[in-house]
Parts: sequence; C-alpha cells; structure tokens
Amino acid sequence: MEKLKQTALYVLDALRNAGADAAQCSVSEGKKEEFNIDAGAFSLLRSVFNSGVSMKVLKDGKMGQAFINSLEKEDIDAAALECVQAAEASVADEAYCIASFTENADFTDGTTTPDRDRFFDRVREFLDEIGQEFPKIMVEQIIAEYVEGHSVFANTNGVLYTQKNANYSVGAMYSAHEEDVTTSFNSFDVDFTDPGSHIMDLGSCREMFARCEAELAMQPLEGKFEGVALFSPACLDSMLSMIIDNFCSDSVIVEGTSPWREQLGKKVACDGFSLQVIPHDVRVVCGERVTDDGYISKDYDIIRDGVLQDFCLSEYASNKTGLSRAPSSSSCIGVPGGDKRFEELLAGIEKGILVCRFSGGEPATNGDFSGVAKNSFYIENGKIAYPVSETMISGNLAAMLKNIVGISSEVSCDGTTVLPYIAFGGITVSGN
Repeated sequence: MEKLKQTALYVLDALRNAGADAAQCSVSEGKKEEFNIDAGAFSLLRSVFNSGVSMKVLKDGKMGQAFINSLEKEDIDAAALECVQAAEASVADEAYCIASFTENADFTDGTTTPDRDRFFDRVREFLDEIGQEFPKIMVEQIIAEYVEGHSVFANTNGVLYTQKNANYSVGAMYSAHEEDVTTSFNSFDVDFTDPGSHIMDLGSCREMFARCEAELAMQPLEGKFEGVALFSPACLDSMLSMIIDNFCSDSVIVEGTSPWREQLGKKVACDGFSLQVIPHDVRVVCGERVTDDGYISKDYDIIRDGVLQDFCLSEYASNKTGLSRAPSSSSCIGVPGGDKRFEELLAGIEKGILVCRFSGGEPATNGDFSGVAKNSFYIENGKIAYPVSETMISGNLAAMLKNIVGISSEVSCDGTTVLPYIAFGGITVSGN
C-alpha cells in the first residue's frame, strides 16, 4: 500500500507540473483468481492482475480527465500532460471541483487471506447439490472468483484514503430442460467473504432453481388486464435502479426533467416504503468506503416511509443545482421488509403476475415503461396458477410506488442488495 501512496503523490506532482490548478487521482492494483465451469465441467483456471490510474484536473475553471492501465512513471507523465490538455480544450464551468479536506482514513474489508481449496470445495458442492435437488436444471456456466483490490484516492487539497478489500463471488447462468422443452435462461450472482459459505443458501438460489424447473410447464397468457405485479427481489433490483436513474440521478436533476425535481420532503411512495443506499450494512460485502468525488461514504435514505429525502447527486450536480451532495455513490440498495410473509402477499392478489425477470428499454422521462416479463408466473385467486411464456407488462414507475399493495417480511441478501418482494397494483399485463 505504501508503494501505491507514493505513486498517487507522484501523479499529483505530475499533474501540477503539467499545469493543473487542482488535481485528484485514484491509483489501484488488484488480482482476480478465477475458475469456470462450463456444461458441468471445470474449464478454466487463471489469475488476472490489473493496475491503473484515473486522473482529474481543473485548470482555469475547466476540467480534464484521463485513465491509464499502468503505474510506470513515464506513462503517468504522458497521461498527466494529456489530462491537462483535455482540460484546456474543454468549456469552463464554475461547478467543477475536487473534494475538500475533511479527514483521511484507511479501510480494510473482506477476507484478505484466501482459502482456495475450501472455496473450490464449496463450488463443487454447489454444483453437486444442483444436480441432486434440481435434476432438470442445466447449468450453462458458473464463474467463481476471488477478487482482491488495493486503491489510494488522493487530491491536491490533502485528501488521502486507502482501501483494501477482498471477497469471493459466484455467478451462474442456467435454464431447465425436459425432453424437447427448454425454458428461458436466467442468472444470479452472489458475493461473500467466508469461503465455507453454503452457496445454495445465499441470495435466492434455491428458490430461483425451483421456479426455473416449474417454468417447463409454461403456457401463453390469454388476454389483457390491469392487475398486480409481484416483483421478486432479483427483479426488483432492476426496477429500483430504473427509478433511481429516471428520477434521482445527476442528469435528470440538473436538466430538470425528473418528475421529482421539486418533490423533496413530499410523498412519492406509499407509507412503509423506504429506499436506502447501504454500503455499510453488515449484509453488504465490501461496500463502498470512498465516494467517486472523494468523501467518506455514508448510508442514507432516498425515500423514508414514502417521503423523498434525497437525490443521488455528485458534488458537481450539487454545485449546479444548489441541492445536497449524496452521501454515497454506491449502487448497494436496500428496502426494509414489510409486515406480510410472501404467501400472505400472494393470497391477497386476485389477478396478477409474479415477475422474476424483466427485459425492457429505457423508460420515458415521466416514468412510463414497458417490456417483457420473463421467467414469470400468472397469479389468480391468491395462488400461482401456471408459468407464462414471455408476457408484456407496462406501467409507470412513479405511479407504482404510490400503488404498493404489500411488501414481504422476507428479504433476500446477495452481498450487494437487501431486498424483499413488493407487490405493485395498476400494472397492465398483456398476453397473446
């Protein structure tokens, strides 16, 4: 880590010598040990090393950026000159800035001493369990990794942070097969720090495999109706990410296109619904410790009990709008569980769809969306009636949050998100 610190200080000197008024950099190096399983057979074992430097400079109110995959001084010197030249060629903006000094800190997270043999055994155990418990599942690929990273963030205001983190991750792509029937593919990823973790119990693995096998009996859904969409935790992640991007991110707030632009402190969702950014949650693996801007990350609420608390703004967007900078740049999101178990939520749905994967384009500025519900199930009279072939669903993201039918008490933790099932009313479901 001391070598990275010295490299970071060298980068700042190189940027100043090239003519920068102010500068920041992030210097990193890491290692990834990976093995793959393709079609049930171990197919790849490799170690990948990486290093890089990202640079940002301010000069005469203008900003320039550069990135290189090298820690060599001659490469740093050349990149520093290019970075300053990029600033000189850009347009001045008084909102450009670098982080002010508050406090410096060192962070260490995860498991920095890998147990490769134990990890290999757990992955092999996982593959065996899939075959025993879910014989109709075909695992197309498993990617198992141990990832370790060291980084230093520094700027010319005296900011200096170091971070070490390491964790295991397993990702799988799979489908179900029986005679000439094949389901749509699905996938999941889980992160963890204990090489002895029982992978089948992480996230929603077992549940997802069971549903995939059930999809072999899929049939087309007839007709069109307005009903309830019950989103699984894995699918909820993508929907909430769309909501954040569409209503809370830099571009839509700066440009004023977000329907929530003037809604801070006002109700934008049902009581009992909270949307949180949680890099420090104990269930999150190696969460963010330093923001992209160069501040110590903190957990915060975007929505608390239905009321909009904060946007997800960088310091630049904060300066442009006069609104507060978000305490974290993290994509680790959480929604607290509700007061009903999954089966109770299901029992209260007269007509709807359990959505386990969603494929759609970018939503409209006002939040209107449409797309295909994949790996999903028709719900009728409080029960899962049958799996459906690809079915269209549509609605409005803002309206969904104001039409929450219920939130499950169960939550799924995959190492990155902590999410329940949520049932939304007013969703249009279009069959064949």
